Amino acid sequence: MRSDFDFAPLYRATVGFDRIFDMLDSVAGQPTAGGYPPYNIEKTADDRWRIVMAVAGFTEAELNVTQKEDELLVTGKGHPDRHEGIEYLYRGIGARDFERRFQLADHVRVTGAKLQNGLLNIDLQRELPEEKKPRAVPIEGQTAPRTITQQ
Repeated sequence: MRSDFDFAPLYRATVGFDRIFDMLDSVAGQPTAGGYPPYNIEKTADDRWRIVMAVAGFTEAELNVTQKEDELLVTGKGHPDRHEGIEYLYRGIGARDFERRFQLADHVRVTGAKLQNGLLNIDLQRELPEEKKPRAVPIEGQTAPRTITQQ
């Protein structure tokens, strides 16, 4: 279901955030990517996040986490013969290959990934370069007032 929300009024109140609204427009117009594997995004601190993906049945060797610029790509490719010789009466655990992409904000990087109890935890952190961090700007005042004397 597409939501036709118009972001145009928000453009007037922002300067330099055009990219954010372009991303929102593209997300609003795109259908969801299937939903496999399911995931959560948690905020762990002001500048830290964690993506938790349910990847039951995958081993560390079958998962790949790659960050290239502002995109995070998580892929799972199962070994072709891992289920060979097994006769299933019911197969409810989805262990199919997948590819999931996440758009990251500027200066956000992956700090680690861990597979535990069928959940892949990917830790993210925003690291602003020194030139982007806030800095105090000194304010110069007037020189000492001059006094006029009569001679």
